[in-house]
Amino acid sequence: MTVAAPTPRKVEVLTNPQRLRDRAAEAPDRVALREKFLGIWSDFTFGEYWEAAETVAHALLALGIEPGDRVAIHSENRPEWLFADLGIQAVRAASMGLYPTNPSAEVKYLLENSGSRIVITEDQEQTDKALAVKDQLPALERIVYIEPRGIRDRYDHPILMSWTDFLAEGRRHREQHPQAVAEVMATATEDDLATLVYTSGTTGPPKGAMLTVKNVNAAVAIAGADSGFVSPQPGPDDLIISYLPLCHAYERAFSEWFGLSAGTVVNFGESLETIQTDLREIQPSIFQSVPRIYEKMHAGVLIRAASASRLKKLNYSIWIAAADRIGRTLERTGGVHTLSTRVLYGLGYLFLYRALKERLGLRRCRHAISGAAPIAPEILRFFMGIGVPIYEAYGMTENSIVATTNRRGRVKLGTVGEAYPGIELKIDDQTGEILVRHDGVFAGYWRMEEATANTVDEDGWLHTGDVGEWVDGTHVKIVDRMKDIIITAGGKNISPSEIENTLKTSPFVGEAVVIGDRRKYLTALIGIDYDVVSSWAQSKGITHTTYQDLTEKPEVRKLIERVVEETNEKFARVEHLRKFSFFTKELDEDDGELTATQKVKRAAIEKRFSHLIEAMY
Repeated sequence: MTVAAPTPRKVEVLTNPQRLRDRAAEAPDRVALREKFLGIWSDFTFGEYWEAAETVAHALLALGIEPGDRVAIHSENRPEWLFADLGIQAVRAASMGLYPTNPSAEVKYLLENSGSRIVITEDQEQTDKALAVKDQLPALERIVYIEPRGIRDRYDHPILMSWTDFLAEGRRHREQHPQAVAEVMATATEDDLATLVYTSGTTGPPKGAMLTVKNVNAAVAIAGADSGFVSPQPGPDDLIISYLPLCHAYERAFSEWFGLSAGTVVNFGESLETIQTDLREIQPSIFQSVPRIYEKMHAGVLIRAASASRLKKLNYSIWIAAADRIGRTLERTGGVHTLSTRVLYGLGYLFLYRALKERLGLRRCRHAISGAAPIAPEILRFFMGIGVPIYEAYGMTENSIVATTNRRGRVKLGTVGEAYPGIELKIDDQTGEILVRHDGVFAGYWRMEEATANTVDEDGWLHTGDVGEWVDGTHVKIVDRMKDIIITAGGKNISPSEIENTLKTSPFVGEAVVIGDRRKYLTALIGIDYDVVSSWAQSKGITHTTYQDLTEKPEVRKLIERVVEETNEKFARVEHLRKFSFFTKELDEDDGELTATQKVKRAAIEKRFSHLIEAMY
């Protein structure tokens, strides 16, 4: 007798919308998201989260969105961002996030390049940007605005649709076609384009990095809830705060990818400007950030200490010195406490550290991450000493933000740690470039075959553009971006980021850009931390008005001269800064001087402040 082979059963590919749907089925009443509005926090359960995302998905189907289409989101971080993103992915379309600061010209480029059929805007400001360029975007069919204020009663254009009407359309479609979204979700494949993440464009027009379902799943498997790098394993009791731009892969990974896989509670504060207040209210247990945030926290501690009473200053100096001792010991032990550091920390916790961490909003933080740019070891040592374990990690959009991380018990300050299991990493013998290969390596740049070929070679190795070196044969140290390495007139290769980070360990320095490529000596453009220097100036009786006025004070120049001299002492003579100038303003993302993750756009800086640079030579 012949037995017929069973018909193969299609295995449903796991996607983020499916993760959310499963969470909602398992624990519909568990809190998934929290949002602060006008000082009041509101909760969204997993059931409500999925219901909103599914309604968005039905609305998109009603408007004719098909698998492979692109839908843009132009908004600050808020629950609707995630509702939209997951609804878009549920119908197998790809989301494309725009930075809230993008001007109309960039909005046009991003919507045109991506071919987005719909853009979901937050408010009148973002809606106006899209309306200003709609006539140049033949693919754009609809602008869905979330906040009606200033739009509903003043604008009358067929391309506009309110978020309320959009969701109503979704509910009508669900009533008529209740299984439509589920049927589309069931056909998902690993090769589906989940999202287009545009690079910041520091070296040219932004490029759309294509991240597929396979890439997202690889990131979750490598560095998500089950990876073992956060112990105990993240879960529903963990709180994170969403404040870095969601259109950036770094924030999306935590607020969406890892949040759904672990079931953590994601909190949305009111804005980036209120992050310190929001942190104090939330006290997150897991905190993802960029170096500038930690640097500002550190500087803020020094400001408060300088203005404290004599008794509090004495208490602070005693226990901060103890924290430095703890931090240096932890640096030697890889982050593992000894008996003496446990005792010392316990005493410090009673007299200073608990209150200090409460003030910073990190009292409950058991795992913090620093990524997106290099951070000075001195800053990490400070936080380790007061009981906030920060693990420097490394990744980029093109590898789904996972490559290396420092691990519990194996921390080496000044490095970005070791490659995650399952990730191949090597450093090119000739150029020093870091190359990685794993399932998280992106599918390429959208409609840019040449740029893709220059980034991912035939063997699947991603060329990161970062220069690295091995430390003890296990850990990777990032030297600098290949394009940022300075070659002096004498032929000496110098990494500007090491000098810049050393300058920024001073609380008086907010930003620094080292100059010197093809020149006889190094110079620097320095931006003071206005709050810190202003507080210092007031204590010295130095009156001032604006940022520029403060930088023109002779006392301030002498203050920074001492910082430069102390920095020079830590480097070889060829790496010494011979001169410096102050930026005439605070660097700003809106002016195109910083990326959304607060990295300096070096080319833009050198062009905008060329008169200051030339004056130093």
